[in-house]
Amino acid sequence: MNYAVEFENISFVRNGVRILDNVSLNIGTGESVAVIGPNGSGKTSLIKLLKGDIRPYFDELVRTKCKMFGEERWNIFDLRKRMGVVSTELQSRFKDNVSVGAVILSGFFRTTDIYKDHQITDDMINASENAAERAGICDKLARETGKLSLGEMRRTLIARALVPGPSMLLLDEPMTGLDIVVKNEFKKMFDSLIKNGTGIIMITHDLEDIPSGIERIIMMKDGKIFADGNKKELLNDRMISDLFSSSITVTSDNGTYRMRPL
Repeated sequence: MNYAVEFENISFVRNGVRILDNVSLNIGTGESVAVIGPNGSGKTSLIKLLKGDIRPYFDELVRTKCKMFGEERWNIFDLRKRMGVVSTELQSRFKDNVSVGAVILSGFFRTTDIYKDHQITDDMINASENAAERAGICDKLARETGKLSLGEMRRTLIARALVPGPSMLLLDEPMTGLDIVVKNEFKKMFDSLIKNGTGIIMITHDLEDIPSGIERIIMMKDGKIFADGNKKELLNDRMISDLFSSSITVTSDNGTYRMRPL
């Protein structure tokens, strides 16, 4: 299997504290997974590591491996072409007067707008229109982002992430703040992307947000991988209660999982 992520005994230390502690994790190119866990479990640091925002701590006494798409050293711009990123932090960088079309095209340049020195080709325009269609916003290319709903802005960022043709998407809490109807639409969109070969790494705190096309669950707790396996085996009362250190019941309805405290 070709791997998008190959981590072996990877740690991250901040102010003398291990935020990630000997994490070992392989994710295949085109594979889809959901990463879940309580606050402080290390999910945010794992996201930053995957994005290339931070580098791991290497312990000389422990064998380590840190590869992204087979490379131990990678150019951040090349990495972003192969793995598109959608996050609420990214959303805050765009000005309200930037058009949806410009936001999507900016995905080719890793910027937050289109500037005079950017050369826009017909292929880029075609790719941006295709990405907008896949994200369900092809009718809003001329609209300013300040006039978008939260769901429309998230779709715009997804189209931006898709436009360079990445093999994977990294989705950081992509449905936070969305209502139940829009969440359902997003899950259908993600299932369609998965079905058509785009791998998804989704970080979420809500089991209900996990698309049916994601079968693998990675549980994080205290900076470690708590469990890693099929969702039918892991998303149950015992495992979720142990993960969150609280009594929780889990229900499933046609592939949608929900949890609530007892």
